[in-house]
Amino acid sequence: MKAVRLHEFGGPEVLRYEDAPMPEIKKGEVLVKVHASALNPPDWYLRDGYRSLPPEWRPEGDFPMILGTDISGVVTAVAEDVKDFKVGDEVYSMVRFFSIGESKGYAEYVNVPVSDLAIKPGGIDHIHAAGAPMSLLTAWQFLVEVGHGHPNPLQDHPHVPVELSGKTVLVNGAAGGVGHFVVQIAKLRGAKVIGVASGKHESIVRGLGVDEFFDYTQTAAEDIVSGLDLVVDTIGGPSAGRFLKTLKRGGALFPIYPLGFADGEAAEKLGVTVSSLQVRSSGAQLAQLAGLLDDGSIKVIIDSTFPLSATREAHERAAKGHIQGKIVLTVA
Repeated sequence: MKAVRLHEFGGPEVLRYEDAPMPEIKKGEVLVKVHASALNPPDWYLRDGYRSLPPEWRPEGDFPMILGTDISGVVTAVAEDVKDFKVGDEVYSMVRFFSIGESKGYAEYVNVPVSDLAIKPGGIDHIHAAGAPMSLLTAWQFLVEVGHGHPNPLQDHPHVPVELSGKTVLVNGAAGGVGHFVVQIAKLRGAKVIGVASGKHESIVRGLGVDEFFDYTQTAAEDIVSGLDLVVDTIGGPSAGRFLKTLKRGGALFPIYPLGFADGEAAEKLGVTVSSLQVRSSGAQLAQLAGLLDDGSIKVIIDSTFPLSATREAHERAAKGHIQGKIVLTVA
């Protein structure tokens, strides 16, 4: 089969479109002919050798390595013990996450554990289905149901979602992969939502139902809004602390990327909970979410598509930032 593989860590130039062995299915797995595969930040973090992490946390490369977690496609073979899926089923999945280098979605075929798999929503195509899993599961697990017991090594307490009905939520990075799903879920759960993004994304973000919009290139929302119940900072990192002053006592700050956050003492003084989690694969949650994708209650915004052979160019697009929704590779 054709696949995109790494033989070393580095920039987009290390992504090679080449022949690779067909995967073999094991007990509890199916073989999926991939129609589309989406890009996610862990893809370029891993491609780069996770250089943003402390040296002791960085993975060793087991090369050659196939990146890619999010896929949509058609089942072409099933292991003997698999009963819930059959050849011909259209499916989608976030494959084996969190597992360094084991997802293998940038390929024409991938073997998928049935625990990670769900029937693709019938109302959307493979491109949009592939764009959903990681970003949508991240939003869902942060906001509604964690659905797993894996601890976040960056905090000493479990993540607990907050009640959203009747609350006011600010979403920083509201047009991005995770952000555009956070906006929609918060609205579905009855929250008033304030979206923060660059002005060029305003029409998209307003179309998702935000009640208020801030163009961060023109206005610092954190200097204006106050009394919030929740801030979901999809950018996260060291700068997330600037949103603490916008929250009421008893409120919460959820940085999607918590590494570098150093304002824990300030949050405690303000009576604000700061919490994050590591998203994990869940076929059961994807099956639950399929209905919302199918009927249009949750929409997948596509930034751009590239053929599998142009994965390098897709990663170069991602490196430019300001992504509107998801970048997707078309495979079949």
